Amino acid sequence: MKIKFLILACFAIITFSAKSQTDSVSYWTYGGAGALNFSQVSLTNWAAGGQNSMATNGLVNLFAKYAKNNITWDNTLDLGYGIIKQGEANFIKSDDKVDLSSKFGHKAAERWFYTALFNFKTQMDDGYNYPNDSVVISTLLAPAYILYSLGMDYKPSANFTLFVSPATGKTTLVMDETLSNAGAFGLEAGKKSRTEIGGFLKMAYKREVMTNISFETKIDLFSNYINNPQNVDVNWEALLVMKVNKYIVATLNTVVLYDDDVDILVDEKTGKKGPRVQFKELFGLGLSYKF
Repeated sequence: MKIKFLILACFAIITFSAKSQTDSVSYWTYGGAGALNFSQVSLTNWAAGGQNSMATNGLVNLFAKYAKNNITWDNTLDLGYGIIKQGEANFIKSDDKVDLSSKFGHKAAERWFYTALFNFKTQMDDGYNYPNDSVVISTLLAPAYILYSLGMDYKPSANFTLFVSPATGKTTLVMDETLSNAGAFGLEAGKKSRTEIGGFLKMAYKREVMTNISFETKIDLFSNYINNPQNVDVNWEALLVMKVNKYIVATLNTVVLYDDDVDILVDEKTGKKGPRVQFKELFGLGLSYKF
């Protein structure tokens, strides 16, 4: 629990620092947006059958950006958490994300920057292979992914960036003892970390499709130079935001993942496992606030 608050506190310090700088010399810009969505189904004597259900999920996106002369420094924090309940069953987790990114650049030429990038991803809560809720299959820092990279960043506009790096380290952490001993998330049994060296590409794009409708997407691609470089790890996210008014918004969020080192159960009868494309979709209508 302390680590969860530490993650949030670190970014709060960055944001507070940004605010202080903005008040004096305006080299910093900062802000963010949050959304809280709800859905509910209630049935009484419903002849067609069905179950009562309720769900909620929240999204928080924060940023703190610095720009002065030839120097840029972009910091972002994306948080997501959701729960759902059907019938008499307990609440179960439907979304859980912590994504902290920091990118420091020095201008090299028109629209090009020498850039160092740091990215940290994990989750906040325990995960289970439902309907089995007795065995934890993921938790805080199990897994966690740390990426550190040197390369070139292409910024033709405020809406598009393309970062390319031939020198990237990717560390996978599994700090939970039980999951570590089981060799989860591509680690050797008993090990708590694994580091890969490879090439990395990150693209981000956003635009206003039309009035009150915005779209943004980002994709990360990583290839391990030593082990199966042709099997590229993929993390692709897209977010469509449709504003009803200042405080009511509908969101559609999709995530596509592929990690060659993460085995997914393919056949329950034989227990066969292997890497597979993972997909997640979240749609919500609820409250939103931008600052």
